Amino acid sequence: MRLVQKGAMELNDTNLQTLTEFLRKTLDPDPVVRRPAEKFLESVEGNQNYPILLLTLLEKSQDNVIRVCAAVTFKNYIKRNWRIVEDEPNKISEADRTAIKANIVNLMLSSPEQIQKQVWYMLLLSKAFKNTGVKSFWSMHCYLVTHPLKHFLCLRYRHEFKSNELWMEIKLVLDTFAQPLTELFKATIELCQTHSTKVNALKVLFSSLILISKLFYSLNFQDLPEFFEDNMATWMTNFHNLLTLDNKLLQTDDEEEAGLLELLKSQICDNAALYAQKYDEEFQPYLPQFVTAIWNLLVTTGQEVKYDLLVSNAIQFLASVCERPHYKHLFEDQNTLTSICEKVIVPNMEFRSADEEAFEDNSEEYIRRDLEGSDIDTRRRAACDLVRGLCKFFEGPVTGIFSGYVNSMLTEYAKNPSANWKHKDAAIYLVTSLASKAQTQKHGITQANELVNLTEFFVNHILTDLKSPNINEFPVLKADAIKYVMIFRSQLPKEQLLQAVPLLVVHLQAESTVQHTYAAHALERLFTMRGPNNTTLLSPAEIVSFTEQLLNNLFKALALPGSSENEYIMKAIMRSFSLLQEAIVPYIPTLIGQLTQKLLLVSKNPSKPHFNHYLFESLCLSIRITCKADPATVSSFEEALFPVFTEILQNDVQEFVPYVFQVMSLLLEIHSNSIPTSYMALFPHLLQPVLWERTGNIPPLVRLLQAYLQRGGPTIASTATDKIPGLLGVFQKLIASKANDHQGFYLLSSIIEHMPPESISQYRKQIFILLFQRLQSSKTTKFIKSFLVFINLYCVKYGAIALQEIFDDIQPKMFGMVLEKIVIPDVQKISGQIEKKICAVGITKVLTECPAMMDTDYTKLWTPLLQALIGLFELPEDDSIPDDEHFIDIEDTPGYQTAFSQLAFAGKKEHDPIGDAVSNPKILLAQSLHKLSTACPGRVPSMLSTSMDSEALKFLQSYLQAASVQLL
Repeated sequence: MRLVQKGAMELNDTNLQTLTEFLRKTLDPDPVVRRPAEKFLESVEGNQNYPILLLTLLEKSQDNVIRVCAAVTFKNYIKRNWRIVEDEPNKISEADRTAIKANIVNLMLSSPEQIQKQVWYMLLLSKAFKNTGVKSFWSMHCYLVTHPLKHFLCLRYRHEFKSNELWMEIKLVLDTFAQPLTELFKATIELCQTHSTKVNALKVLFSSLILISKLFYSLNFQDLPEFFEDNMATWMTNFHNLLTLDNKLLQTDDEEEAGLLELLKSQICDNAALYAQKYDEEFQPYLPQFVTAIWNLLVTTGQEVKYDLLVSNAIQFLASVCERPHYKHLFEDQNTLTSICEKVIVPNMEFRSADEEAFEDNSEEYIRRDLEGSDIDTRRRAACDLVRGLCKFFEGPVTGIFSGYVNSMLTEYAKNPSANWKHKDAAIYLVTSLASKAQTQKHGITQANELVNLTEFFVNHILTDLKSPNINEFPVLKADAIKYVMIFRSQLPKEQLLQAVPLLVVHLQAESTVQHTYAAHALERLFTMRGPNNTTLLSPAEIVSFTEQLLNNLFKALALPGSSENEYIMKAIMRSFSLLQEAIVPYIPTLIGQLTQKLLLVSKNPSKPHFNHYLFESLCLSIRITCKADPATVSSFEEALFPVFTEILQNDVQEFVPYVFQVMSLLLEIHSNSIPTSYMALFPHLLQPVLWERTGNIPPLVRLLQAYLQRGGPTIASTATDKIPGLLGVFQKLIASKANDHQGFYLLSSIIEHMPPESISQYRKQIFILLFQRLQSSKTTKFIKSFLVFINLYCVKYGAIALQEIFDDIQPKMFGMVLEKIVIPDVQKISGQIEKKICAVGITKVLTECPAMMDTDYTKLWTPLLQALIGLFELPEDDSIPDDEHFIDIEDTPGYQTAFSQLAFAGKKEHDPIGDAVSNPKILLAQSLHKLSTACPGRVPSMLSTSMDSEALKFLQSYLQAASVQLL
């Protein structure tokens, strides 16, 4: 093996072959083969020529699988490493950067589409590439005018926020491209007429027309460009003609896959809807003809799946038109409304055989579309949106029309349920869409159509399905009934919800994946509902009678086919634990074993991030609830979990490592005042630099180290003295990063608070030197706030004299400079009650317990410092940020790495290092000033009278009165 792990790689066939072998192994489903290959590639990606080797494979490999794998690896490599982070080493050599920039556009254009997409997404991800990519690409010759990647580039314009940079780019594109695109559009349509009998030519031409139409949509999305406004007649006339075109040569026999004609017409419907919504005044002359054409399209298009996107977009066009006031007249006629309901809405709400097939055989996709709102391109969703749009101005007539249809459908179902169950499904969906006026993920339907009696419909038609003794009969109707409860939970009376809960628990055992998933999701949503006093609407006492059945059925549901990693079930388990609290304690010994076994299984190959997150949340809840009742049970949890945690850490399961650290923190914090030996054995490994390279590890690792210090600072000082430099090395690394410096302060504060003073005395000066160096090189508001809290904590812990002496030992008069340049002007920025308390107590100590403040050059700072402290008490927080300062956001952390996901139920309690020693800092200030004035009679009133602000003096007087003291 010639690939080296340090230095530069040679560009030769041997290394290309070796790289190919490792890339192939990363595709192996066996983690024993895959993970070592991934780790090796990660270890060599810092070497010069590594990206060039990847690009060479991407361009020249004969194996398409390897080419795509190299493209994906290259994209992720660029995402991780391209950005140059201040204060951190450059991860890609300048030679490699230059070579990548020089070759990337040509390589992209000469590659297959699958590879082009990966490379183009990489260009979009990397800000440094944007100008290179945009200018090079758009300046290409006109023959590339419909290159697919121009469409990919323009897709950004549909979702990016408005900015000068975006406007400049769009202007560049329009100046270069709008005229050629229009000319090509006209020429392509002429060619379609010329070659109307040649099927192969038409396929190429219509493919180009689809891309042209997509580009039109993207270029017009942000605003109406002047060029397109001037040429609207050309575009809209031709779009309308294409909508009414029917060329039999382009019709396909495939019932599933949309053909070129359908794809083009659906995009034109999108374009028309965009103009009707955003540029209605300019589009008004063309609107009637588009409404007519799209209406005719809808009433003549079949029910086959291949037409779904076309029908959905066509209905969405009508929906966007009917809810705008100045198009209201088009729909006012009762016959028009009846015709729309009968010919467009009702037929497209039917549950088709394709939907039934998805329900049974592709349940995960069905659930994703139905529950998570990704059904935006479905006929049902579009029909529902049209109902809501019509109800905006015609709620009474539309409700009356649909009531007739609903009653008719339910009557048909009652005649023969086995044969006509789809009629009831359509009726429930129609009622749902008719009744829903406003909806949120958290509360379900929040505003309903008052003309629809939801409670009556629930009692007469929903409850019967929920109560059916055969839970596996008519699974679609059962799922509909469950969904009805779920989405109308905020509209139904509490007694009906309580009636539904035990029925939902029974449906957890249904064979249908959709049905038992909906039952779990409905229970989870009901358990989060809030009552009038902000407590849960359903109390534990109301649920406790069927706790055992609830927990049993939830865990059994995980064993049903297709649901072994069902995130909705695991979330329902988490929410049940949270609601029931101590009622689950008797079941924990059994449940923890099942949760641990599930964790062991999913850790082999983590693939469902939401399921995994809720699994860890459930573990945390088990620990919290049980140990709250009996802290001694923490050892039982450690005994159950540590073997699995050890395996996860040894196998470096990156997705789970941050979770493991959080759970370990929770467990360690439950211990009273000692660190068990099992934790101490792990302590040296937590300081290894490789763990701290991953950004997702940093917050949970810092918290875990804080737990170690809090529970056993003296133990670390006595038994792991040699590890203290390593601990401070972690602080040094974190403090150098703008993204993580606050984490460095968290760790440093815990060291100061919990380590014996003598164990770190030799390091204190160096700690402050590092902080001052960072202040000098990169001073941010976030750093200043953390620095202020830390120096005041140091003052509280070691005293004001110690703080003054260590500052002046680093540099004469440094203490005064810090007070004058940082503390006095910036203490108003401090936020958080505990942080303000620390600063208040620290500054009080500086004012009253530091002799240098009374007898040296620092005396001039005494009154301004006191006034700043009173300002901290009385004035609003100063949350201003300098114009040239930008807070570090997640995108500023280099590269794609496993993100940190905070476990809500592993949350750390807010820690007050001062505690009850000071209950009211204002009273402490008054008492401390009284004590100082007693020691130096006349000095304090004299300093106050000469330069103290009158408003501040009033506040100070009130503190003195509250403390029943006076200044002498």
